[in-house]
Amino acid sequence: MCSVIALALIIERFYNLRSHMVLPPTLLDDVLSISQKGLPRPESIEHIASASALGEVISAGLRLLQSQPLCSKEEFASELQASGRRVAAKLERYLNSLGSIASVAPLLGLFGTVIGMIEIFGSQTPGAGNPAQLAHGISVALYNTAFGLVIAIPSLVAWRYLRSRVDHFVTELEIAAEKMVHHFFNPRA
Repeated sequence: MCSVIALALIIERFYNLRSHMVLPPTLLDDVLSISQKGLPRPESIEHIASASALGEVISAGLRLLQSQPLCSKEEFASELQASGRRVAAKLERYLNSLGSIASVAPLLGLFGTVIGMIEIFGSQTPGAGNPAQLAHGISVALYNTAFGLVIAIPSLVAWRYLRSRVDHFVTELEIAAEKMVHHFFNPRA
């Protein structure tokens, strides 16, 4: 069960954490160049929001500027930060579950091993033990540990990779938000 859930989570996160779905390379520059002439229309802002995670952050700032054209730099930055936190939470979705599977799988394997060993030693009667049966039982019990590790190791590697990928995306979103604040609130020479 853990292996199926881990595999599903890994596939889902790899699919949804593709760079072009989170940080389209030209989106910020396109929005900044368009906004030099004025704010985009509401339909355009909705299109930007649906395009990517970066689009969600950008559109939050643009919506604030549309609804409150005289908002302060701090209000604008605060809106971008709040949107960034929401987007970061979406990017981190299921990572805790994957990390939990990576942590729990070896313990489940060890639990299976212990239960198997208890059964093996419980089935051995004094003076009438079968060494072949004992060896077979031990090997079966150890398979539980191996299966736990087979699930845990790829899950842990995927979790670490995806965690670092999300951290990178969050950093890039913060940089984009700073560029937006600078674009809309710093005086132009």
